[in-house]
Amino acid sequence: MSPTRDASPAASDHTKDHIQRLVADLERNPTSRAVRLLKREPAHVVAEVLLTLDLSVALKALARLKRDRRNAVLALLPPLTREQWTANLSYPVASVGRLMERPVGLFRPELTVREVVEQLRLLVKGAFITYGYVTDAQGTLLGVLVMRDLLLAEPTARVTDIMLRDPFALTPRMPVAEAVRAVWTKHFPVYPVCDDARKIVGLVRGSVLFEEQNTRISAQAGSMVGVEESDRLATPWLRSLTFRHPWLQINLLTAFLAAAVVGAFEGTIQRIVVLAAFLPVLAGQSGNTGCQALAVALRGITLGDLTRGKEGRLLTKEAWLGFLNGALVGVVAAAGMYVYARMQGNPRAPMLAMVVFLAMVGSCVISGVSGGLVPITLKKLGFDPATASSIFVTTSTDVASIGLFLGLATLLVR
Repeated sequence: MSPTRDASPAASDHTKDHIQRLVADLERNPTSRAVRLLKREPAHVVAEVLLTLDLSVALKALARLKRDRRNAVLALLPPLTREQWTANLSYPVASVGRLMERPVGLFRPELTVREVVEQLRLLVKGAFITYGYVTDAQGTLLGVLVMRDLLLAEPTARVTDIMLRDPFALTPRMPVAEAVRAVWTKHFPVYPVCDDARKIVGLVRGSVLFEEQNTRISAQAGSMVGVEESDRLATPWLRSLTFRHPWLQINLLTAFLAAAVVGAFEGTIQRIVVLAAFLPVLAGQSGNTGCQALAVALRGITLGDLTRGKEGRLLTKEAWLGFLNGALVGVVAAAGMYVYARMQGNPRAPMLAMVVFLAMVGSCVISGVSGGLVPITLKKLGFDPATASSIFVTTSTDVASIGLFLGLATLLVR
């Protein structure tokens, strides 16, 4: 439970065991089952359940309720909690504002150490306080009070004499990934969150930041192939089916594109049967090249390395790596084609080997660029760059590699 919450509303005639079961279900799967579990419960029970959860889990569940239902639940929360949660939900998903708690431990600069300590004696009974924050009448953050300094200072000293000035702070609209990079070398247990006017609007715990970032990174691999973040071990099979199946249908449609390319060169394959044996080889190598580039691009977006203006650098690097890898692999593949064609008694073995080499180089270059371009494009369009990106990369690499291979064979081998 969040340490800064007020007393929760009564659970009415619902037993504590029922509340605990709902809480356990939501903690195991806070998003996909939230609406289904809570929509059958009275609003005051939903409020009781949410107040029992960790803040980030509670807000994820609350955000998935319909607006009228969400407002009804918020109306039953204690005033301070309602005010803070409403503020949390006003910020973008995956931002610091969604994770921040109500600011506590705020003190005016004219107070003495003795007065601050007396206030702390009361405040710690209802909240877990790590630092004190010195603010002016408008709530502007002036400094941070460390408990050790309070303990050692003279009781009559002013807090302005012992506070840490110009403290580090996050902003509520800052993406979690960016915030994690900003605090990477600081390792403070709690960070103040201030708006553009430097007014303190909340606190966010370092552990919560890193936990949220780890959750998003762990979900990235599944998102690449159309598996939702909320699709977990405890998710019912029918709901998992609804998550995954639409993407498989899309994958099937895209596979038809590759099949259409093969069909367009059916005559070439009938005349030169040995080409069919190397189609999987080419598609596999180009697919791996594209997935490698995709992984690097997604890592760059997640860690913030791929900032605006660096897209061209990424695509150039992946194209060059695709060329080098394609050339090195292409030499081996060309030798394999030459030996295989000679064993089949095909007199055009040298030309077929050249076709394989050129196709391998070209397809690896295209695949590398595609692996970097797909997540960049999805991000620019406002979508999650990891969402089913592997499906789009695989399609583009298959179509490009097969089309290039069979097209070169049609032109060069007559």
